[in-house]
Amino acid sequence: MRRNRLAAAIAACAVFVTPAAHADTLSQALSSAYETSGLLEQNQILLRAADEDVAQALASLRPVINWSLTANRTSVDAPVETTSDSATLRISADLTIYDGGANEFALESQKEIVLGTRQSLRGVEQDVLLRAVQAYMNLRSAQEFRQLRQNNVRVITQEFRAAEDRFEVGEVTRTDVALAEARLAAARSLLAAADGDVAVATEEYRVAVGRRPTSAGAVSPAPVSRSLAAAIDLALRNHPSILQQQHSVAAAELAIKRAEAVLRPGVSLSGSLATDQDSNETAQIGLTIGGPIYSGGAIASRIRQTQLNRDAARSGLHLTMLSIEQQVTNAYARLQVARATRQASDRQITAARTAFNGVREEATLGARTTLDVLNAEQELLDAEANRIAAQSDEVVASYTVLSAMGLLTASHLNLPVQQYDPSAYYNLVENAPAYVSEQGRALDRVLEAIGKN
Repeated sequence: MRRNRLAAAIAACAVFVTPAAHADTLSQALSSAYETSGLLEQNQILLRAADEDVAQALASLRPVINWSLTANRTSVDAPVETTSDSATLRISADLTIYDGGANEFALESQKEIVLGTRQSLRGVEQDVLLRAVQAYMNLRSAQEFRQLRQNNVRVITQEFRAAEDRFEVGEVTRTDVALAEARLAAARSLLAAADGDVAVATEEYRVAVGRRPTSAGAVSPAPVSRSLAAAIDLALRNHPSILQQQHSVAAAELAIKRAEAVLRPGVSLSGSLATDQDSNETAQIGLTIGGPIYSGGAIASRIRQTQLNRDAARSGLHLTMLSIEQQVTNAYARLQVARATRQASDRQITAARTAFNGVREEATLGARTTLDVLNAEQELLDAEANRIAAQSDEVVASYTVLSAMGLLTASHLNLPVQQYDPSAYYNLVENAPAYVSEQGRALDRVLEAIGKN
């Protein structure tokens, strides 16, 4: 009877993790992160602000029309005090006809900056989604570790009771009971730590994904079929950090041309129409041609400065390319390590389970001690824990590879979300609509709606 009771207790040592019902999928978590990320929203707003710089640069190519109303009262105190009033309404207009191309270069430079800002937004999108992947897998691992610890506590509790029963009939010593009791205390301590890990992972999930989780379901690694060389080649052509730096170099080149344009003569046209309180009208139109003769060396200094900024941007591009190449190589290495570890963990579990079953059977016959059973159970538990960690590492590593290649985006992952169109707002403002125009009023309505949300 004692042996049957012990066998029943030991049989409960089989360690497994029951999948949670109604668990969140990784796709759902990524979609929620994309739709609720405050960081993404902030950078989308910054992109729209950069779009407005293009509109302002375009406005410098157009005429500027202003009005003014001046009222004066003049008092003369000698020899007889007299007072006179005057008022003038003036409308003036100025137009730059030619400035050596400075304004055109400024416009093209702002367009390059907008394109670079779009790539910066892509980079932020990748960071948001990768953080969501990490939070999802951390939560899943923490939940599975806790399940393992709960099973372990139940198993060792039964082992402890079985050891006490065997001690009462003289089959084991007080040492066996103490060993089982110590293992039970350690298992309860590890369970408490696992509960804390789940709480921490849950909070990180809430911040990264935008809502509290139910549980995390099973996930397969992202498909990464390219060779390392092909992945590096794609990353150097597609990664947002590299594309952003390329646009920075282009903007710096245009800044040099803009600085050099100041050396050329400029032509501007101005005109005004004024009327006073007596309805006397005065009209004026003028053409101004001029350029710098000597500026104390300031113009030459600005040209050299823009050239240095261009060289710095080129160096930044080179460093970014080296960094991205290193990221891809490291990501692939981590993925290969994670795959090998997961495969080794599978073999470890198979061997540990075989050993555990053998020890269990021998224990029912009295050929094994309580300590032998506890050790075999612990080895199986460690193997299961290693596999959980390896599976999580493999998934995270696969998505890290996608991020290093510049492919961790809602578009590439085909997430079921309304994707942000970076050109939508630009198309509304690229022609620099005036405030009083219909398009300008439509933009005001758009911004008002965005602000309410």
